[in-house]
Amino acid sequence: MKLLPALLALSTAAFAGEIKPFNGKDLNGWEGNMELWSVQDGTITGKTPADPTNPAKSTLKHNTFLIWRAGTVGDFEMTFKYRIVAGNSGVQYRSKELPKGEMGPVISGYQADFEAGAKYSGILYEEKGRGILALRGQKTTIKPGPDGKKPVVESTGTTGSSDEIQASIKSEDWNDYKIVAKGNHLQHFINGKQTIDVTDDDSANAAKEGLLALQIHAGPPMTVQFKDIVIKTDK
Repeated sequence: MKLLPALLALSTAAFAGEIKPFNGKDLNGWEGNMELWSVQDGTITGKTPADPTNPAKSTLKHNTFLIWRAGTVGDFEMTFKYRIVAGNSGVQYRSKELPKGEMGPVISGYQADFEAGAKYSGILYEEKGRGILALRGQKTTIKPGPDGKKPVVESTGTTGSSDEIQASIKSEDWNDYKIVAKGNHLQHFINGKQTIDVTDDDSANAAKEGLLALQIHAGPPMTVQFKDIVIKTDK
């Protein structure tokens, strides 16, 4: 975990293995399009407005993110609660920033995905990168592709039934999510059920450290909320 100089003035005890990046009151330490992100009822809230000419779609032209600027994440465990109404979202970790888009920051990297639908919650997706690295319920090993670009995703087992995991997810209500990243081993959990288990042996593309960010997705008008965010590290 790398911390910005301003944060080092805080008590060392505050960083003895646990960080709470959201104070429940404002978005101090976070950066994004503040026309889309706010704090409502003690939660980080991302909301996209409907397009007046086509209410089934939002005015968002590309995926954009709220970036945590107070540090980076490497080996860590993160827990949080989320609630989503329509659309798709997720938490980016060990990610990198790309040139800013018209609607706000653009991020590439590992994503702990979740959605209002019934397929993608819990998967490991690499935003603007290698795509889906594990579907829900999969254990996979990622290996370099023969062309040096598209990886080989080998299925090595299961973490459980995708349907059973989905049945445990509460629609338009609060759910618990956990991300565990240690070296090249990545795991996601929703409501206590492990959703993926990935070993990323594609060393040229397997990030070991990077940014943390929250996503709002182009598509239908959506609302996503986050609270009780806790990051634990060995440092």
